[in-house]
This record gives sequence, C-alpha cells and structure tokens, in this order.
Amino acid sequence: MMQKRCSRLLAIAGLAILPALVSAMGSRPQSNDEEAANLRIQPVAKVRLAPPTASGAATGSRSGEELYKAVCSACHETGVAGAPKAGDKTAWGPRIAQGFDALVASAKAGKGAMPPKGGSDATDEELARAVAYLANKAGANFK
Repeated sequence: MMQKRCSRLLAIAGLAILPALVSAMGSRPQSNDEEAANLRIQPVAKVRLAPPTASGAATGSRSGEELYKAVCSACHETGVAGAPKAGDKTAWGPRIAQGFDALVASAKAGKGAMPPKGGSDATDEELARAVAYLANKAGANFK
C-alpha cells in the first residue's frame, strides 16, 4: 500500500515538472537555430580552378639539381621500386660505365617502374642535366 502511494506521488511530481521543462525547451529563438544550421552546413573547402602558375624556373631552364629535387628525388633518395639511391656508388657504377648517352636515353624512355622522363615535362636538355647531377653524386664526372 505504501509502495502505491510513493508511486503516485512520484507520478504527480513528474507531471508537475513536465510543463516547466517543455516551456524551457521551446523558448529558444528560431534565429539561433537557423544560424547554427548554417554553420553546420558550411563547405569545408573551396575549389579554385585556375591555370597553373610558374613555380620557379620556366620549363627548359631548370638546372639538373632543380629537376632532380622536384621530380627524381622522390624515388632516388629512398630507393623506391628498385631505383638506385643517389650517391650509391655500387648501384650506379655499372650504369655510369654504360656512358652518359645511355643513361640519358634510359631516363628519357623510362626504366622499370620509372616512367619516361620520370613523369615530368622536362626538356631533353633539362633531363640530361638531371642525369649528370644524379650520376655525379655517385662518382661520375659528366658535364
């Protein structure tokens, strides 16, 4: 009997508090809701379509070192996909022995996982400079 009385009192107290909770929740201004929604649906980034800009030297005038750092170093510094590491005399020795023209032809055509010209837009002259730079790091004396 006592338990029924406690349950009734709790139910009555809950019903008495309910209108206060409902009115408090419904009293928010609608403009805040709209502002909050607009903030949540803002784009996280914007795409800008523009022609590429020159990044440093114009094509054709890059030094061997510049082209190496921009294109070749990604693989030749780490040895990715079997690329001979820059400065590794053991790996480069047989390649250097084939001669400068053979190395340039190989770089131009691509070799193994390396695409032609390393995937760059290098001119033949720039490519030759990069080959000389890379081979010279391993002991060659190409100009």
